[in-house]
Amino acid sequence: MPDQTAPRCLVVRATGEHRTRQGLSNLLGISRESTGARALCMHLITIPPGARARAHMHEGHETAIYMLTGRVGMRFGPALGEYVEMEPGDFLYIPADMPHLPFNLSDTEPATAVGARTDPSEQESVVLLPELEAGAP
Repeated sequence: MPDQTAPRCLVVRATGEHRTRQGLSNLLGISRESTGARALCMHLITIPPGARARAHMHEGHETAIYMLTGRVGMRFGPALGEYVEMEPGDFLYIPADMPHLPFNLSDTEPATAVGARTDPSEQESVVLLPELEAGAP
């Protein structure tokens, strides 16, 4: 008789949306909750026109982003003093514990990206940084 607890491949239909602590909506994908993942999560991130996330970091976890649509600016660093821009086809790496604040550069079009993190439970490692909000765009 096969072991019913053995890992297996699973298809997750992207049907559930989740409002994140940092203020964005994610289309739920791969996580501990959806698949039993142990070391990663992956979701579709949408930043509405003119919107931004709250300043935050992911404690102890790295993040990778792949831009699908739109253009996003991101402030990052200890005082959010550094800046990058991403457009479709760009990959972005965010080190663990790096303060950051992404925002949609368009007032008319949403921006979407695939996000993956070394944290299997998407919101578990989010630490909001309200002290950095004053200088945010």
